[in-house]
Amino acid sequence: MEEYIKQALEIVKAQASVRNMTEEEITSMVKSLANQLKALMEGKEAEGGEEEQQQPPVDPKKAIREKSVVCLECGKSFRILTKRHLKSHGLTPEEYKKKWGYKKTQSLIARSLARERRKKMQEIQLWKKRKTA
Repeated sequence: MEEYIKQALEIVKAQASVRNMTEEEITSMVKSLANQLKALMEGKEAEGGEEEQQQPPVDPKKAIREKSVVCLECGKSFRILTKRHLKSHGLTPEEYKKKWGYKKTQSLIARSLARERRKKMQEIQLWKKRKTA
């Protein structure tokens, strides 16, 4: 454990030379870093390190809003979560829905926009025009 403490002290020394730190901050930082370094050296994850499951910026149930949809990967708001945007995260819409617990039939579109489109389609009644053609 001693080698981890030495490494942690070097890191904290460098940090303390750049900004003012209280004694309590220095102590807790050394302890935390020493534990993390030990865990890394042993091939384990440190406590409080990266979690296996990514935490979304908002609750997935609240991500689809009236005027926007929040991307649970990056936290940005859109009117529509497009295939192109999801591709930037290395996901397809199906993988995204599965990862965040949405139904396969759930559209990734703001509620107001979905309502407008539904209303427009009912006005056009495209299905009737196809039967007569």
